[in-house]
Amino acid sequence: MLIDTYGRVATDLRVSLTDRCNLRCTYCMPEEGLQWLAKPDLLTDDEIVRLIRIAVTRLGIEEIRFTGGEPLLRPGLVGIVERCAALEPRPRTSLTTNGIGLKRTAKALKAAGLDRVNVSLDTLRPDVFKTLTRRDRHRDVLEGLEAARAAGLTPVKVNTVLMPGLNDDEAPDLLAWAVEHDYELRFIEQMPLDAQHGWKRDGMITAGDILASLRTRFDLTEEDTEQRGSAPAERWVVDGGPHRVGVIASVTRPFCSACDRTRLTADGQVRTCLFATEETDLRAALRADDSTDDEIARIWKLAMWGKKAGSGLDDPSFLQPERPMSAIGG
Repeated sequence: MLIDTYGRVATDLRVSLTDRCNLRCTYCMPEEGLQWLAKPDLLTDDEIVRLIRIAVTRLGIEEIRFTGGEPLLRPGLVGIVERCAALEPRPRTSLTTNGIGLKRTAKALKAAGLDRVNVSLDTLRPDVFKTLTRRDRHRDVLEGLEAARAAGLTPVKVNTVLMPGLNDDEAPDLLAWAVEHDYELRFIEQMPLDAQHGWKRDGMITAGDILASLRTRFDLTEEDTEQRGSAPAERWVVDGGPHRVGVIASVTRPFCSACDRTRLTADGQVRTCLFATEETDLRAALRADDSTDDEIARIWKLAMWGKKAGSGLDDPSFLQPERPMSAIGG
């Protein structure tokens, strides 16, 4: 098992397939983009599948989430999903995407064995979408969501970040829309993972702000906390059910004590926490002439043993990671 000194066991692996993205969201990266990883630095498809196989068959990983950057930009994505879904024991597989390109790939991903998707959408207004993402692709995301639902990649979850002065008034409208289309909406507090390092705690929309806004239109009943387990989202039943809305309050309501995640970057680095400032290199071990699965598993277990108690976001001395979200994977 991937166990740490606090008794937490990692069963959920987040795998970043690329650091590239076809949007330029203001809370993630500058308009000109970033300097992408060089191709030789990226893990190959075979290397990714090998690491996932080791994680599933030797280290107790039960769920794989493919992330980016934008994972739909990875040319070998469908093949990677298919090979991972064929592992024994079979892991649950999901994908976090901005939805652009999902209309074209949803059926193929479902056929390959993908179980479900999380799609990022911060607004229902095309003009606000263009301002937030610096791209005019709102319709593509909506069509991608529809394609995912039609393909059976359910439950389709929609991830939303609210930004002051841009979309912070949209929470009730977004929830009404999600209920109408049978999507599960999850609001995510803006986190200090932007490439510009411009995040400020006093400028963010908090979980409390979001819930207060939603309650102006909906009756929300909090789910039993025991049902949450290690899930990052606190969930509320909407108007008596069956629909639910979630809030991921990484900043104001940290859930580190129940964390069951480990992360693998597109260049083969293990991260024990989204906000970690240290990484452990698995790529070098993979590419060594005497590389063995046992040795890679040993390095991975040692990295997880050193996982810290928490993210440190509530500590005045907190330092933002050098890597932005697009280079870490969600």
